[in-house]
Amino acid sequence: MFSYQLYSSRNFPPMSATFEMLSKAGYTAVEGYGALYADDAAVAATKAGLAATGLTMPTGHFSLQMLETEVEKTLGIAKALKMERLYCPHIMPDDRPGDAAGWRAFGARLEKAGAPYKAAGYGFGWHNHDFEFKATPSGSIPQDDILAGGPSLEWEIDVAWVVRGGADPLAWIEKYKDRITAAHVKDIAPKGENADEDGWADVGHGTVNWTEIMAALRAIGVKHFVMEHDNPKDHVRFATRSIAAAKGF
Repeated sequence: MFSYQLYSSRNFPPMSATFEMLSKAGYTAVEGYGALYADDAAVAATKAGLAATGLTMPTGHFSLQMLETEVEKTLGIAKALKMERLYCPHIMPDDRPGDAAGWRAFGARLEKAGAPYKAAGYGFGWHNHDFEFKATPSGSIPQDDILAGGPSLEWEIDVAWVVRGGADPLAWIEKYKDRITAAHVKDIAPKGENADEDGWADVGHGTVNWTEIMAALRAIGVKHFVMEHDNPKDHVRFATRSIAAAKGF
């Protein structure tokens, strides 16, 4: 299933038009993020946009604060939008632990935060960036520590951030093949290119070996392939070129 992280289109309102564009481009699903369910009106607008275009929202990103302190609200949003899996996507630099024990404790914190959602039937896990692949002073890798501290956490692997973190995505896919339940599909421009798009590229137009990586992800049973570009100049270009390329992988 080719999905689309709607954060990619945050700078191109209105979101209702984005839903229409994505449906016409051939997407069948989208992934939510915080602004789309910031309040009841936002949830209603998102629900209406999905209904009008036939798109589904099987996965969604929720902040750790919301997951921990607004459980009933989060469960209500997930139910209203018919989600299947919830992922915590990020923590700010000041909140990041400095050693292996801290990262394991963070994994345990995520495990605890996810308990009510798992009890309600949702998948629950963590979505990475690059900082999880920078070794701690003891030499451990935070991504390992997070998943060790939270032994039932799922992992939505953001492949391009793994690469930017200096790691080999194929090795990580093999290592955690039983934990990876979704993947962010995005690409990295050749060095020195696309500076005005933070060095990202449309999927299939960058340096990530998506043919090989997509095959590895499919082989472990991943079904949610979520297109993302953190800062596209043209989200229509990104969305259409990316799904066209991905269908060939």
